[in-house]
Amino acid sequence: MSGHEHGCGCGHDHEHEHDHMNVCAVLCIFPVEEKDYIALVPVDKEDSEEGEIFLYQFIEHEDDEIELLNIDDDDEFEAVSDAFDELMDSEEFDEMFDEDEEEEEEEEEE
Repeated sequence: MSGHEHGCGCGHDHEHEHDHMNVCAVLCIFPVEEKDYIALVPVDKEDSEEGEIFLYQFIEHEDDEIELLNIDDDDEFEAVSDAFDELMDSEEFDEMFDEDEEEEEEEEEE
């Protein structure tokens, strides 16, 4: 028997990581310095912390295959995180502004 004792049958001598997979919803895909990134939020609240958001580099290949890459560089992660925060701040501001306009329109109709 090889050093592969967990019996997965893959034929490789390595340790497997059995990660719990989260089902996530896409918040947005946004560019930072000529690369695309994706922000995901877990759908299952039981398996996630409140406000938890996952950021990955997003690559869409020609055959419509999608690849998500971890952001390992601290400077890159900080730039992506800052860009995402700015995007969310501007969207929240726009939503608040839109809600104010709707309320004003309703008041004018009365």
